[in-house]
This record gives sequence, structure tokens and C-alpha cells, in this order.
Amino acid sequence: MDLLYFIRLARKNWILILLSLIISVGAALVVTANMAPKYVATITMLFSSFDRQGGFSTAYQVDTLSQGAQSYANLLTSRRMVSQITTAEDVPRLQRNITAEVVPGTVLLRAMVSDQDPVRAASLANALGARFAVLVDQIERPTPSSRPTVKVTIVDQAEIPKAPVSPMPMVNVLVALLAALVIAFSSLVLRDRLDTTIKSPHELQQNSKSSTLGIIGYERAARRHPLILRPHGRSSRAEAFRSLRTNLQFIGVDRQPKSLVITSCLPNEGKSSTCSNLAITLAQAGWQVVLVDGDLRRPRLPDYFGIEGAVGLTDVLIGKARLDEVIQTWGEPRLFLLPSGQIPPNPSELLGSRMMRQLLDQLVDKYDIVIIDAPPLLPVTDAATLAAVCDGVMLVAKYGGTRQEHLQRAIEQLSSINARIVGTVLNFVPAKASKYGGYGYGYGYYESEAAEERAKATVTTTVV
Repeated sequence: MDLLYFIRLARKNWILILLSLIISVGAALVVTANMAPKYVATITMLFSSFDRQGGFSTAYQVDTLSQGAQSYANLLTSRRMVSQITTAEDVPRLQRNITAEVVPGTVLLRAMVSDQDPVRAASLANALGARFAVLVDQIERPTPSSRPTVKVTIVDQAEIPKAPVSPMPMVNVLVALLAALVIAFSSLVLRDRLDTTIKSPHELQQNSKSSTLGIIGYERAARRHPLILRPHGRSSRAEAFRSLRTNLQFIGVDRQPKSLVITSCLPNEGKSSTCSNLAITLAQAGWQVVLVDGDLRRPRLPDYFGIEGAVGLTDVLIGKARLDEVIQTWGEPRLFLLPSGQIPPNPSELLGSRMMRQLLDQLVDKYDIVIIDAPPLLPVTDAATLAAVCDGVMLVAKYGGTRQEHLQRAIEQLSSINARIVGTVLNFVPAKASKYGGYGYGYGYYESEAAEERAKATVTTTVV
């Protein structure tokens, strides 16, 4: 992980990061507003020892006093000491609010008392210093009638503090911002590392070990209108399918697939809409295309094209109807459709039967290309059965939906039957993730149109 990785992660999730920062700042301000102010009053005391000449000296035995000063600091916060300046009920609370520290290298002891009232904080600190001097005087007498060996002198009386030491709004806000950034980026990095879904053509190509033929963008209206109906429509989705058509035409010039199975790893990854729109764009390019609904479990093509699907492929396979009786034409230029017919109890057996092979041979001889909408690979074996008898397989992956491990399992399943994977398609790609987003209908459009015209001329010559 480098700086560029974090920059890309921040650009991709800037709304989430901004929201977390706003929430953290708001929480910090609310907490700060509800915090009671705290004032600290400080009193400084000096320890002196009784020398051999009978007087007190601040220089004599300084090292010895400074080493033992920590004991006096502990005594300052003891229950015995605190109980002399407050009631028994308030002793625990006041003990928590008293801090004593020894100034390093000196015999000075500094005591700090915190309280919500600045006047009370100063009063308690001064009372503590006065009572502490008396307590030390009592403790440091070898006998009641002898002189004390240590004397405590108050150097600086506690003054009433003018400003609270807490809360500090700016510090709280900065800490909240830093915490929000750390938590947000940690969560994003963790989610990114745990997320194994396909989110780029490079990931799709790397995991499928096959070229990515098309990148289909996400359009909100595609759910209600999945088909590209206008022959010269200039929506980004229409452009994507025209680009897919061009790439497909140039795959294996010496061995172009005449029968193509289009499938996906799992349901709801857009294989049926990809089949339908690819067939439409190929028909617009002058191809004789037959689109076969090979999904005998959840057929979708009748709903997409608005055709009757009660009689179709299954009727031909069991001998109840002839092929020319169930094929329907749609649109202009004409696209030929073979619906699935009635849903059978044994789809895999029908699709792998000898009748299915014979039917495919008839369709390949009559049309330029046969496109089969097959069920998903991983839940059932129907797509693998069809892939074994067709010239090629195209795998559709959903952006942010298809997992890398699912794609790898699907590729392994196809490789085990020696199926030819002609390429993959990345579907439902958001506009911000598209490499080509922003070109509009300018240079990219006319370039793809010119490439498709060259491909159309090549295919026409081949067919003739």
C-alpha cells in the first residue's frame, strides 16, 4: 500500500470520509458543550532540614530531602491529610482531584487542586498547604518535646485561576478529526482488502485469464428498458454494446465462433440483457442472428422482447414441433428468436441430448451466428453442458457483485470440459468507475463507428 493507493481510496469514498468527519466534529462539540469546566489552583512548598548548628538550612542535605520528597508527595494526597480540609464523604472525590509532584533536582513540592469552582479550588489548595505544614511538623519530631527535623514553608500561595484547563474545544475537535480519519481509513482499507468482488477490467482479465471484450455501464433506466431499440442510439450503454460487437467480430479471424454461449457465475449478473443487446447490435450490423433461450429454468427472453414463449426449444427437442414453426422474427433488421418453451423437469438432460446437437447443427448452417442465453454456471450444469457442444463461451461478470473466487471456479469448470472461452464482459459498471466516462459522444463514438464499419465490411466479405 502506497500513498497513491490511499489517495484513490479517499477519492472513491470521499463522501463517507466527509460524513465521518462531520459526525466526529459534531460529537466533539456536543461532548465539549456538556463538559463541566475544570479549574486548577497550584500551591508551591519548600522542604528544609534542621542542621547541626541548630538552624534550618535549605542547602544542607538537599540531595537527601529531594530523594525523600516523593514520600511527602504521597502523604499530601493521603486520606489522613485530605480528611483535615474536607468532610469524610468528600475525601475520595478530593483525593482524585489533588495532584502532587516534586520539582526534579529541588526540594520544592507542587500541589494542584482541581475543582469546578475556581474560588473553591484556590481555597482548598491553600488550606491543604497550611494543614500539610502542620502535619509534617508533627510527624518529623522524634519526640513531642524535640524540634522537627524537617520544615515545610509555603513559597507561593494558590491564586484564583482565571481560565479553566478543560474542556479545550480546539483540542477536542482536532482529536475527534484525527480519530475519525484513522477509523475511517482503517475501515476502508479493511473493507477493500476483504472485498473480493470484481471492480475493474484488469481484475476480470487477471482472474478469468481471458480478454475483456466489453465494459457495459450502469444505467438506471435499463431495469425498465433493458433493450437497445434505436439503431443509432447514442447512449453510453448502446455505445458499449457496439464496442462489444466490434471486439467480438475481430476475435479469432480464422476461427470465429458460429455458436456462442453467454452465461455468468451466479444469477442477476446481467447475462440475459447482454445476450439480447449483443444479438440486436449484431443484427444491426447485417448478421443473420438467432437468439436461443437456453435457460430452461428461468427464461427471460420472452419478457424482454415481448414475444410468446409457451412453445419453443423444449418442444423441438421432444419432437412436438418443428424448428421453423417455433422460431420467431423480431424488429427491423430482423432478429430471429427461439424461446425456451415449457419448463421441463430435466433441463440438463435435454440440453445435453443428441437432439440438441442436431438442432445446433441446423442453426449453425442456416444463420451467421447462434447466441444461446444459458443459465448461470455455478448453481446448475446446464451452461457447462451447452459450452461443451458450442464453439465458444462468453462469461458475464457484475461489477461489485461477482466474486473473484466464483469467477475462478467458473473458469475451472469450463476448462475441465475444454470449452473455448472467447472473452468476458464486465456489466453494471458505474459511470465514475468507467475508464471511458467523460468522452461523451465525441471522439470515442466516431472511432468506434469507424472500427465497426471496417469489421462489418470484413464480415460481409467472409459471408459472401
